[in-house]
Amino acid sequence: MEQARLHVGDIVTLAADQDGTGATQFRVAGVYEPTPDPMKFTAKRLEARLHLPDLIALTDPQSPESVSALNVALVNPQDADAFTSTVIARMPGLRVQRTVRPEDSRDPFAVLERFHWAIAIVTVIGSTAFLLALMVMRAEERRDVIGILRLIGIPARSILIEVLLEGLLIAMAGAVFGLVVAKAGEGVVNRFFQWRYDTTLIFVRVTLPIAWRSVAFAVPLGVIAGLVASWTLLRRDVGSLVRR
Repeated sequence: MEQARLHVGDIVTLAADQDGTGATQFRVAGVYEPTPDPMKFTAKRLEARLHLPDLIALTDPQSPESVSALNVALVNPQDADAFTSTVIARMPGLRVQRTVRPEDSRDPFAVLERFHWAIAIVTVIGSTAFLLALMVMRAEERRDVIGILRLIGIPARSILIEVLLEGLLIAMAGAVFGLVVAKAGEGVVNRFFQWRYDTTLIFVRVTLPIAWRSVAFAVPLGVIAGLVASWTLLRRDVGSLVRR
């Protein structure tokens, strides 16, 4: 309607043929938002909804292109298999399939989900190695401090507990910061692509299970990286820590 500059109450002329044969005038009764379809969000969906008798009168009922698809809602979803068998038996050659997402490898979204899992695993492994390297460098910078603490009599166990608590706080702060960035990026990405493709489709969604899963991965990995980096220093001789 925006492209054609139409409004509710305007008169439009529709025809099944490009030359305008059999054209019929209709009055625009309202505006509707097409159901977002991930398979068609890049396509220009110039659509109009008609009452079925008007659609049949407008098109040729004998043409195979009159109606390409029909959606049927069943009162009892458990009767889907019986309904499919009945329709196919009455109209051989008709393709009947469920609109519910199939849970098998033929579903393109299932393949995409596995691809996302593969990317996530590689990202976690790479970021863990990078984090461990940073923690080792940070621990080396504090070698003198740890050596002095050992010289004044503080046991290595107490220092290790302090490092554990410090790593836990840093890991939790990093996880919260990452969730805040992800939530902010969710809004930016959705608004941009919804504007770009003129759709209400949600492209990115940070849900509560995803947030908890991220925290469950980030916090233990951060704590373990801090402990491993500090343990390498605590096992050294006190003299080597203070360079004496």
